[in-house]
Amino acid sequence: MAQNAGMAPLSNLARRRLRLAFIGVLLGVALAGGAQARGYVPNGRCGPFERLALTTPAGTCAALVADDAQGLRFPRRVLEVAPHRLWLIDMGSWFPRQGRLLEVTVPTVPPATGASPAAPSAPLRAQVRVLMEGLDRPLALVRAPNGLIYVGEAGRVWRTPVPPPGQPPVPEVVLDGLPSDGAHPLKELAFAPDGTAYLNVGSFSDACRTDAGALPYPCPERDGPEQRAAVWRLELAPPGQRPAVVRREVFARGLRNSVALAVLPDGPAAGSVWQGENNIDGPDPNFPPEELNQLTAGGDYGWPYCVGQARPMPGYQGRADCRTTRKPLRQWPAHVAPLQLLATPAASSFKGQLLVAWHGPGKGGQRVVGLARGSDGRPSGPPTDWISGWQEEKGVRPRGRPNGLALDHLGRLWVVEDFNRSLIVLMRPDGRGL
Repeated sequence: MAQNAGMAPLSNLARRRLRLAFIGVLLGVALAGGAQARGYVPNGRCGPFERLALTTPAGTCAALVADDAQGLRFPRRVLEVAPHRLWLIDMGSWFPRQGRLLEVTVPTVPPATGASPAAPSAPLRAQVRVLMEGLDRPLALVRAPNGLIYVGEAGRVWRTPVPPPGQPPVPEVVLDGLPSDGAHPLKELAFAPDGTAYLNVGSFSDACRTDAGALPYPCPERDGPEQRAAVWRLELAPPGQRPAVVRREVFARGLRNSVALAVLPDGPAAGSVWQGENNIDGPDPNFPPEELNQLTAGGDYGWPYCVGQARPMPGYQGRADCRTTRKPLRQWPAHVAPLQLLATPAASSFKGQLLVAWHGPGKGGQRVVGLARGSDGRPSGPPTDWISGWQEEKGVRPRGRPNGLALDHLGRLWVVEDFNRSLIVLMRPDGRGL
């Protein structure tokens, strides 16, 4: 794997983890087949779809809409681009240029004579088309305030208007030559209401540890020319204007991997930037904690020196001054792996909650939760479960792996699982939104 000049080498542990991830994804693709994705067995009906044996709030259900039978390989993000029309980022694998942009046509059911829609005789599945192939480890899939869709690949960001159904987009490259090697090459984007963009540029390594086991101080990844382990702020030009990026700067640093990134769209804290930190890996199942951070301009959030409530990581005691770093708004259990934040509007069915996809096996992980906003507009209070009960049960369901979230025009919540190769929707049993 390529290495950046001046960057600490990828540790043996990180190499092993990446290798195992590659092998796991390839095996998963090779073994794909059958009607269910990774062990899901239908549990009745949820609207026109197969109901899944998952725990959801009273009066709701979770349904399987597409999986490997429809060609999903490694789905990471989903977005409604028009009513009943979703785009889905399928990364393919961790190898370069295996990614695809898919279009998912969601089946609709004509209403019955009564108040409820008519149920089809057999469960439905979505129609999936391939719009683009050969994308390099894509992740970000977001709509900007001006209506353009932005896609973030490992080394570049591009944008496009929404084309007619089934037609491929024509990408306009906004930013190219981004660092795309190391343990955290994926790019996530979030937009403020005024059109300002925030971009994740993850760290090259897990903990800035060299192959010899040394922990350099200062960590070269934080201060190198590519300014990794950071969230960048971008001021963008209108479509067709060059340069596409009018201004680029580091907004916040000391952030290992900000694939969970969101900006609140409204309320007293509108425009505030939020990040879910996937913290340093370690042998302790309870340390370090994952974090929810409110990012501020110029803020240092401590990676790799400090974690949690400004606590030094082993090896950096007495070397780094954690008093100068920002503390998280709240700590989450270690290894729950927040892989997306979705900031919902106050007028939505989720009433402005900040939704989180917890992908990892840490205590309390493998679920979709929401944080209500307090009187100051910031996320507060204990998390509310939206989809849980995702423990593996043979003949019923696989272990949950949620990693991508989106709301549609009906107020339904769409969830993708990469490892389980599935697209799920949370809705009412009659197919309506929450």
